[in-house]
Parts: sequence; structure tokens; C-alpha cells
Amino acid sequence: MRTVLDRFVDYVKIDTQSDPDSPTQPSTMKQLDLARILVQELIQMGLGDAHLDEHGYVYATLPSNVEHEVPVICFCSHMDTSPDSSGKDVKPLVHRNYDGSDIVLPDDPEVVIRMAEHPDLAEQIGNDIVTASGTTLLGADNKAGVAEIMTAIDHLINHPEIPHGTIRVLFTPDEEIGRGVDKVDIAKLGADFGYTVDGEKRGSMEDETFSADGATVVIKGTSAHPGFAKGKMVSALKVAAAFVEALPKDRLTPESTSDKEGFIHPVQMSGGVEETTIRFIVRDFDTAKLAEHEAEMQTVLEATLAKFPGATGEIIVQEQYRNMKEILDQYPDVVAKAEEAIRRAGMPVLKRSIRGGTDGSRLSFMGLPCPNIFAGEHAFHSKQEWVTVQDMEKATEVLVHLAALWAE
Repeated sequence: MRTVLDRFVDYVKIDTQSDPDSPTQPSTMKQLDLARILVQELIQMGLGDAHLDEHGYVYATLPSNVEHEVPVICFCSHMDTSPDSSGKDVKPLVHRNYDGSDIVLPDDPEVVIRMAEHPDLAEQIGNDIVTASGTTLLGADNKAGVAEIMTAIDHLINHPEIPHGTIRVLFTPDEEIGRGVDKVDIAKLGADFGYTVDGEKRGSMEDETFSADGATVVIKGTSAHPGFAKGKMVSALKVAAAFVEALPKDRLTPESTSDKEGFIHPVQMSGGVEETTIRFIVRDFDTAKLAEHEAEMQTVLEATLAKFPGATGEIIVQEQYRNMKEILDQYPDVVAKAEEAIRRAGMPVLKRSIRGGTDGSRLSFMGLPCPNIFAGEHAFHSKQEWVTVQDMEKATEVLVHLAALWAE
């Protein structure tokens, strides 16, 4: 049987970076390169219904091996990697028996993983750390989760003495750009409850995420030849710059918030004198506060426009996802079983809230209550990304226990 490390090393070498500017589903066809490999591996394991659909989703079923009725559970991870750092030609390196010293990545010695900057490394002394080589991200987010699910399914097949109900496997594209479950067929999936495997620290389990909106601010000005612009030109670019500058700086920003505090964050500005667009993300654990943050944006926009006669602007808000705790609180047993599986794997439970979102956020509101279990990934979206072999093995063990718990 292939180990979780064997699988992980193979998967991260496949470039599956998603693209937020692409209109296609999936956003990049190279994600299908990994999807096809996963389908073939699942079929070779004996999951005969494994298939890749036209939207880039991998579905497969491990049938129940018990006679009594058991809720159908789903294990889910995403195949894409973040657009924030290159995922092309990843060279995974295994640093055996970590001794606590700095890890200098060979292809760019300026990229150094230091315990002072990654305090979770203090718990990894003696373990085997996997990194990239310094010029790319690693892809542990979320190929660690993919490898762990694949290995857990393989383990259950090879150990029929472990009781389990029907388990559905779901691998998604485009999670990193917020489209991970846009085209999931929930009816075809046919699961009662789910677990994403996309978390960080060993032993952690997350049942709460941000609620999230996207906000697009469109500012319109008046164009004129710059040599003859006096009294005529109103630059939308300058209005946009003034608007961003007028937003709060010591609160409601990613740089100034932590824990359960929300924020307003400009992520992209484009345009010119006549029209400029600013894309924002708006986040808070309390869904009702999103409207408050957006109202504050509106107030700042109106005050800014008043300083530039002739300029106009509007804010277009689009819902992205909601705090999955609103759903999971209605199904406490789903979370309790995840906690017990972690304990059975010999770890204390670290119950956390995610200052972000997962596929589970939206799946929960689509009828599949879905907390998030650790995959062991750290420093995701960066060249310093790392994971340990031992944490991946523990995550695999948790999934096996979770399967058995539902069948008990």
C-alpha cells in the first residue's frame, strides 16, 4: 500500500494552480491532470464508480461493510493551489529528523523557514518536514488533504475488519478562488454529512468560519485631454485613491484585526481616468456585521465623492459564503464525532475558528453540514509552506477512526 508521503510527493509535482480571472469551470484545465490520476487510483483501489465530471469534480464511493443503516459521510479536499505563488515545477524535499534549526531552501537561499516565524515547528522536533525548494509553494494546501483521504480509503479497503458505512469521496477544483463548490451535484453526492480535510495544526478541528461578501466599488469620472483639462477632468483614479485612503486604518483591516474581528480589505484596483474599479472582500464571524461594514464603506464613499464634484460611484455587493457554525450548531453530533476521532488518534482536540473559509462553508449551506479537520498544512500560499509526514499520518488515522465511529 502506498504511504501518504508517496501520494503527497506525487500530487504536489502536478501544477494545479487556479486562476481567478478565468471564466471557465474549472478555471484552469491543468487541474484535470491531477483529477484524472486520482480517478485512476480510486478505480485501481476498487472504487468502480470513481469518475471525473464535466465541471472538474472527482466523485467516488466506498460501499458500506456493515449490515445496519449508517449515515453516508463525505470526505472532501480541493485539488487546486493558490494563485498567490507559483505551483509549477514543485520540487518537494523531505527534511528528515528535524532538529529545530533554520531550514534554508536550496533553490533560493533567501527563503528560510525559521522556528521564530513558525512557532508550530517547536512541536515537530524529530519529525520529517516536507517543503518545496524555494521558488514555488509546496501545495500542502490542499494536496495533503487529498493524499490523506486517498490513503485512508486505501487503508479501509485493505482492513475490512474496520466497520464503516458508505463513504463518498469528493475532490473539488477552484477552492482557492472561491468557486470550489459552484457546480457540485449534492443530489448525486448523496451524503448526509461531510468533512473537509483542509486545516492546519495537528489535532485541530474547525466548525466556524468567517461570513464573507465581495464588494465592487465602481467610480466614474470625466476624461479630458491633460493639456486642456482645467475645470473639465475628474480623475476616477484619484477619487478611488482618496476613497481607499479614507477607509479605517487602525481597525477593520486585516493588518489591525485578529480573533473574531472582521475587516474590509481592498484586493485589486484597475481602470483609468474615466472609470476605476476597486474589488474588496468583507469579512466577519457575525453575518449581521457585514451589512454594517458595507454601510460604513458607503458613508466613506459618499464623503469622498463630495470632495470631487462631477464624480459618481456605487458599491455592488455579492454574497460569497456564510459562517458554517450557523448550520453545524444544528448538528452537534457531526462535530462531536470529529473531536472523538482526534482523541482516538491520541491527540488533544484544538477547536478553532477559521479566519477564512473552506468548501465546507458553502457545502454546509447547501445541505451538507461539513466541519473542517486538520491536514497539517502550514504557511500556505507561500514559498515557506511546509507539512510533516507525521501530521499527515495522524490526519489519515483520524479519518479511519471517523469512518468507524459513524458505523458504531
